[in-house]
Formats: sequence, C-alpha cells, structure tokens
Amino acid sequence: MTRPDPSEHAPYYGKYIALVPETDVLAAMETQIAATVRELRALPPGAGKKRYAPGKWSVAEILGHLTDTERVFAQRALFFARNVPGPLPGMEQDDWVQASTFDAMDLGELISEFEFTRRSNILMFKHLSPDAWSRRGVGSGVEFTVRALAFIMVGHERHHMEVLRMRYA
Repeated sequence: MTRPDPSEHAPYYGKYIALVPETDVLAAMETQIAATVRELRALPPGAGKKRYAPGKWSVAEILGHLTDTERVFAQRALFFARNVPGPLPGMEQDDWVQASTFDAMDLGELISEFEFTRRSNILMFKHLSPDAWSRRGVGSGVEFTVRALAFIMVGHERHHMEVLRMRYA
C-alpha cells in the first residue's frame, strides 16, 4: 500500500491525510479503533452532553458525526471500488448533526456503534482487490480514490479525537 498523492483527493482533505504517517492504513485503522474505544469508554458519566462553548457540538454529537462520516466515506469507497458510475451526493455535516438525536442517545451505545462501523469497514477494505484501491469516483463534487478515502477516515478520526482531548477535557 502506498500513501495517496494529492491527485487522489481535493486539497481540503490533505489535512486529514497528513495526520496519517503510516503506510499500512488497515493496521492504522485496527490500532486506532482499539485506542479510541478505550479512551472514549474512560470518559466520565454525563460527558456526552458536554460542549466546550455555546453552539459547539457536544461530545455525543462529535461521536455521532464520526460514525456518520465513517459510513459516508466507506460507502463512497465501496461504490468506487465496485466501479459504480456517476457522482455520489454530498454531506453537510452541520445539517446532519442538527437532524440527529445524538444528544438523546446513550454514550456507550454511540461508542459501540462507531466501533462496529469501523470494524465493518476494516473488513470491507481488507477484502478489496489490489487494483480497487486506486479506483476513482466523485462524491460531494470531489474526485477521490478508494485509497485516499481510507486514509481520510483515519485522519478525520484523529482530528476529532484531538479536538475532544484539547477542548473537552
């Protein structure tokens, strides 16, 4: 596996890929989900409702956003890997969070849902053919490779976990 180059994603997503120094993205996903679940399960009771400022997402909303985004990127990767033609729709993250019920959900269930979503995605990526990783498609008006999406998923999680550590501690 090689790291994606800038032609495999829009410049905006480079900030997430830059957070992934590993070249083995599947190993990074495995290590990451175990560490993330451990860290999230150590949060104190009631932490899901915490916001670091008015109008900012709660911890539960961040976790729900991570799961939603994981699903969207994985769906894109699957469609592109299977050579499905045509562009895929976008995702406006603030609209999605606003339309959710994450704040009413049990934080433990949100953590489990994210873990199971990631583990399912690891299995999907693990079974892709070598050439599927370089296949391309369009989502949100942006061209991606399957490989770039996998790296973006890891970097996106790292970004939000750092936000949780820095602003919600």
